[in-house]
Amino acid sequence: MASGFGDMQSLLKQAQEMQRRMADAQRSLGERILEGSAGGGVVKAYVNGNQELQAVKIQKAVVDPTDVDTLEDLVTAAVKQALQAAKELKEREMGKVTGGMNLPGMGF
Repeated sequence: MASGFGDMQSLLKQAQEMQRRMADAQRSLGERILEGSAGGGVVKAYVNGNQELQAVKIQKAVVDPTDVDTLEDLVTAAVKQALQAAKELKEREMGKVTGGMNLPGMGF
């Protein structure tokens, strides 16, 4: 019976270590900025590794008050590209922590 308790204690320590490493990875992802662009770079979107939008930059030349639809499409495309890059980065970084296991409820 004592060896079962030792195994449980070891498992708990491993889980705590993984939790700490995941928190460190989340913090690190929050500091990394990824860029998405559209229209040959006239619209750029910046997100952090936690997939949070940080900024959108639009060159003045692309702003046409008579064609707002195109600008909206460019912004949407740039944001989607940046978010996809952040998603892929997050999956890679968290995969390093979890050893590639897809843990339910972990948000990635």
